[in-house]
Formats: sequence, C-alpha cells, structure tokens
Amino acid sequence: MRLRLGPAAIAIERGDITDWEVDAIVNAANSALTMTTGVASAIKRKGGVIIEEEAMRQGPAEVGDVLLTTGGNLNATHVIHAVLMGPDLKTDGDAIARTTRAILTLADKHRITSLAMPALGTGVGHVPPPVSADAMLNAVVAHLKGGGSTLRKVVFVLYQDDAYRAFTDTLKRLGGA
Repeated sequence: MRLRLGPAAIAIERGDITDWEVDAIVNAANSALTMTTGVASAIKRKGGVIIEEEAMRQGPAEVGDVLLTTGGNLNATHVIHAVLMGPDLKTDGDAIARTTRAILTLADKHRITSLAMPALGTGVGHVPPPVSADAMLNAVVAHLKGGGSTLRKVVFVLYQDDAYRAFTDTLKRLGGA
C-alpha cells in the first residue's frame, strides 16, 4: 500500500525493520534508552551494542524526546530513538502522535530523505494497532502535506498481521481510497 504526497511517498510494508536500507530507522525507546525488549532489542542485536551505548550517553530522556545515533552494523545509516515510555512502560495515542511529530522534525533537521518506522507503542506499550496507526499516519500525512520536508520516503515496516491491517486500513482512509 502506497500514498504519494507531492514529492514524498508513504508505504506500508511487511518485514523486519532492521533489514531496511534507509537513511534512518526508528526505535521505540524508553526514557532510560536501554534496548532490552521488542524492536529495540532486535536493533541492538543486529546493529551492535554501539547503538545502545551512544543512545544512553545522550540520556536519560523524557517521553516525547527523540535523539539520533549511528546505525552501527545496520543497513540504515542512523537510528532515531523515539522515547514513548517512561519507567512505567506505558504510552498512549497522544504520546505516539507527539513523538512522531518530533521524529519528523529531527529527520528534517538532519536532512534525512528515507525513514522506516515500526508501529510505535504496540509492543511493550500495549497500544492497540489502530490507535498507533491513526496517531502516526495522521502526523506523517500532515507533515508531508505541510511542504518543505526533506523526506521523500516514509515506510512503515510492520511485523505483525494486526498492525499491517491497521496501518493499511488507516492509510487507505487518509488517502481517500
């Protein structure tokens, strides 16, 4: 599923985010910036402990903060750590939307043209995939429609069937399909 917005495109794909060859992939981070569960653990396992070490040197962080590190051994050049959860490991749609907007601002600041994102909050954060899809896709569509972004490709790389369905349905609705 794809939606074109001016010079940029949004895509929904199945797969492992650690395999994507993009300027940056997004890590759903906690405020301590440790990478021990979920997508974070997969990123650290494939990209190397250097990613976690570099992130932790920049922390601790608050919910809504985003920070950039190397991509280590990943195909992606960078990892954007999006802090969605504090020590209680809870998040919600508002935090996901706010953090997604911060991701997009940081991407533009660093002139990132291609970005891969997971379904933020749907793992450890226990947010239903439709809530994550609505928060994230509305933020991305609004950002790209606003113009002036360096982003040309934003791909949501989803591992679970329910997340894939939720993001595809939401993108269809937002694209008027």
